[in-house]
Amino acid sequence: MLAYLGASVAGLAYAPTLKAQTPQETISTRMGENQRFDPAVVVDIARQLAKKPFAAPPNDLPDVFANLNPEQYAAIRYTQPPTWGSEARGIAVEPLHRGFVFRDAVDLFIVEDGAVRRIGYNPSQFDFGRINLPNNLTDIRYSGFKLIAQVGNGKPFDFAVVQGGTFFRALARGQSFGAIARALTLRPAEARGEEFPAFRAFWLERPAVGSNSITVHGVLDSESTTGAVRMTFRPGDMTIVDVETTLFPRVNLEHVGLGGLASTYLYGPNDLLNSDDIRPAVYESSGLQMLNGSGEWLWRPLHNPETLQISAFVDNSPRGFGLLQRERSFEAFQDDDQRFERRPSVWIEPLGDWAQGSVQLLEIPTDAEINDNILTYWRPKAPMAAGSEVALAYRQYWGWNSPERPPLATVTQTRSGRGSGGRRRRFTVDFAGDAFGDTLPADLKSVLTVGPGTFQNLKLLPYPERKTVRVAFELDPGNENACEMRLILEAGGKPISETWLYRWTP
Repeated sequence: MLAYLGASVAGLAYAPTLKAQTPQETISTRMGENQRFDPAVVVDIARQLAKKPFAAPPNDLPDVFANLNPEQYAAIRYTQPPTWGSEARGIAVEPLHRGFVFRDAVDLFIVEDGAVRRIGYNPSQFDFGRINLPNNLTDIRYSGFKLIAQVGNGKPFDFAVVQGGTFFRALARGQSFGAIARALTLRPAEARGEEFPAFRAFWLERPAVGSNSITVHGVLDSESTTGAVRMTFRPGDMTIVDVETTLFPRVNLEHVGLGGLASTYLYGPNDLLNSDDIRPAVYESSGLQMLNGSGEWLWRPLHNPETLQISAFVDNSPRGFGLLQRERSFEAFQDDDQRFERRPSVWIEPLGDWAQGSVQLLEIPTDAEINDNILTYWRPKAPMAAGSEVALAYRQYWGWNSPERPPLATVTQTRSGRGSGGRRRRFTVDFAGDAFGDTLPADLKSVLTVGPGTFQNLKLLPYPERKTVRVAFELDPGNENACEMRLILEAGGKPISETWLYRWTP
């Protein structure tokens, strides 16, 4: 639940000591090596940092690491056994080196039997390949960490990576990494530029023997706000991450993104871009799924536009949203290396009442699949005031499907191509469901609205052998450069499909 707390808080007795300290000194002083761990202190560290001017992290990464290319950075290997890897605790931890685009440093601490121990940097614990190290290399700390699942009789697998800014990603057993989560998003796509908060430190609690979860605490910092984040990871056939965040704005925050997710969409059946590529499609996520506060299921296929597109789906007390990969066949992508059909779907379930706001979707033009050009998040309607405290929580599900699925027919594919003439475009939308087997509902109909623009040649085409109904139509945008479309199947005066939403742009 979003809770706006008073700015008058306890714990200010530390302020005189903290005033002259850097953020890293503050962290080490309050809860560093050999101190007792207390989750409340993590929150209070963020609270105290918010009372001080922002101090940018030092630019202390040696050039030999800052100038690495992707292949050189990927060649750096940690050569030591992962922390807790031999203790039958189900989850192990491995630190990640700084370098390439991962330049910011974070302090890593582990918590064992209530005591804090810092993971100190030691270059002898890494294999650097052909990189020539400087002789005077100091403790440059780390860029983040990865989590390794060691549960059951299955092969251990890396199920989560926390690295760079406030970014982290996870996956389920058998998958490949794809979409990226953000602990906090600030001012995306604004003219003054996006602000990227970053984690300063993490405390990782040692899992109980035989457990299947690990709790991680972090402090994030930026010019506009600080925050404390508690994440509990539970890997498996569906990996679940509980995220609890408390923010301490330094200034009034007008544009905040919560539960943020980023992904890649280059082209697909609805957006071929005249691509001269051996692959028929290139994307990590098919679309944005939403379950709004009134219980309506919405599906918005993703698009790689020619100009930046920002969509806002206004809601009150959302029940969930996420970026889903609905295409699970190799034939859809024909990519032997990337295996996009194995990328995770990610579902965000708010815990508590998130009140009024909107699910925002940013679709950013790109001509390269390495760019995360899709961003979605919840934007609260109410600003966050400077000096306030804002607490929120949500649950993430990373897996082959979302945990909640519409009890209705769902969209399996959207296709678009040249129409009968002029600027007209032809669309087909396939809905699949058990109701579309041998006997279709007698009064089945499609309800399509377009604005601005018009449509024509609306057809309903059943394919009972695939339990699919295809809706075909032609969009005539006239002189418009953006048309919003909404399509749903009905029978007996009630919806029997999720709602398909789409924005056409030239």
